Amino acid sequence: MKPPRRIIISRTDSIGDVVLTLPLAGALKDRFPDCTIIFLGRNYTRDVVALSKYVDEFISWDDVANADDSEKIEFLRKVNADTIIHVFPDKVIARLSAKAGIPMRIGTTGRVYHYRHCNKLVPFSRKKSDLHESRLNFKLLKPVIGDFIPELGEVYHYYGFEVPGKLENKWASLIEKDRFNLILHPKSKGSAREWPPENYSRLINLLPAEAFKIFVSGTKEEGNLLKTFLLENKNKVTDLTGKFSLREFILFISQADGLVAASTGPLHIASALGKLAVGIYPPIRPMHPGRWAPVGKNAHYLVADKSCNDCKETLDCHCMAEVEAEQVSKLIRNYAEKD
Repeated sequence: MKPPRRIIISRTDSIGDVVLTLPLAGALKDRFPDCTIIFLGRNYTRDVVALSKYVDEFISWDDVANADDSEKIEFLRKVNADTIIHVFPDKVIARLSAKAGIPMRIGTTGRVYHYRHCNKLVPFSRKKSDLHESRLNFKLLKPVIGDFIPELGEVYHYYGFEVPGKLENKWASLIEKDRFNLILHPKSKGSAREWPPENYSRLINLLPAEAFKIFVSGTKEEGNLLKTFLLENKNKVTDLTGKFSLREFILFISQADGLVAASTGPLHIASALGKLAVGIYPPIRPMHPGRWAPVGKNAHYLVADKSCNDCKETLDCHCMAEVEAEQVSKLIRNYAEKD
C-alpha cells in the first residue's frame, strides 16, 4: 500500500472531543512525516485545532453546511485527499466523501451507513469500550498504521501544541508571577456533571490569598448563572466570564498555572498545554474519568469512590458534590509547592 499523502481527520463536534482527537495527527506525522494532515471541523473549534503543529490545514464544515450536495461534494474533492478518517460519525459526511471519490474512507462498524460509504471498517463500540477516549480514537488508524495504541501516559506526546501569538497586555497584566494563578471554570454548558458552586467557594477559602490568585472563567451566559457565586466571592476572585474569545482564553490558560473544572473543553486544553489540570468527575459510565480524564503531564482527576446509580438521569449529581474541596485544595497546594 502506498503511504497516504493527504489525510482528512473528520471530527465536527465539541472542543474537548477535538482536543482528544488531535493526538492522531501527531501519530500520523510520526509515521508519515511528509503527509499533509487536514482537520475537518466546525468554526468554533478552529482555534483549538490551530494549536497542533501536526495539523497542516483546517477546513470547516460550517462553510458548506447549508449548501446543496453538489457543492459539498466539490468542497471535499478540492481538498484532494486520499484518506478520510471519520472519528466523529456523520452520515452526511460519510456519504458525500464517498461520492467525492476519496479513495480510503475509514469508519467504525458501529454505524450502519459506514458499511455503504466506507471501504475500511474498524470494529469497536465507543459505548461499550473501557478505553480512554483518546486511546480509543487510535483504533481508527489501524488501516493506515496498523495496531498502535499508546499508553495513556504517552498520548500527550502526540499533541504537539504550540501557543500562537501573545496575550494582550490588559490580560497578561492580570497574571502575577509571585502567586499561583488558578482558573476555576465551574460551568460546562450542560455537557458534563458540574461541581457545585458551594464547593468552589469552599475551595477558594481554603487556598491562601497570599499564595494563590484565583480567576473564574466562562461565557457571558455562564457568568449570569454564576451571579450569586461571583457576588459572594467578589473580593477573592477575578471574574473573567464573558471577557474572552476562545483564542484569547487559550492564550490566558497558557499563561496561568492551573485550571479546575468538570469534564469540559477548557480542562482538556489546559492539560494538553501542560498546565495543572484538575478534573472533577462522576463515577458513572460512560462519563467517568476512565473514559474522559484529562490527558497531560500535569493532569489529575478526582471522583467519588462509590457506585452511582440514583442520579444517572439528572444533572444535579450529589456524587459530584461528594468530592470535597479539601481534596482539591490538597492536590493543588502539593503541586504548587513542588513547582
